[in-house]
Formats: sequence, C-alpha cells, structure tokens
Amino acid sequence: MKKLPLYFLLLQALLFGCSHDEKTVESGYDDGFAEGYNTQCRKKATIIHEHWDSAEYKKGYDMGSKDGIQACLNKNSNM
Repeated sequence: MKKLPLYFLLLQALLFGCSHDEKTVESGYDDGFAEGYNTQCRKKATIIHEHWDSAEYKKGYDMGSKDGIQACLNKNSNM
C-alpha cells in the first residue's frame, strides 16, 4: 500500500512524457491544408498554431498548403 503513491507518480510521469506536441508534421499539415484551402476558395480566415520554429511543422505546413489548394481547385472543377 505504501508503494501506491509511487506508482501513481510514475504513471503521471509516463503520461506527461507521451503528450502530443503541436510542433509535428501532422499539426503543420492540418494547418497548411486549412489555410491553403480557405485562401484558394476565398473562405473565412483560418486560425493556425504557427509553430514556425519547428522544421517538422514547416514541412507539414508546406505539404498541407499545396494539398489544400489542389483540393479547392478539384472541388471547383467538379462543379
């Protein structure tokens, strides 16, 4: 029973150590896609995370932006 607090603290440390950092390729891709799509289709303004200090975020953002623009162009050509 005395070890229960120790296990609890260890579990908390493991959970916080595995937290998702928003400076990832996936986060950048999502932001880039939304920004590219909304800008190309002249939709509402997009709020993004803007983690420009992360190379992974920038890489994902660039890929997402290109895909978002292409998705808007494809949607408009199918209308």
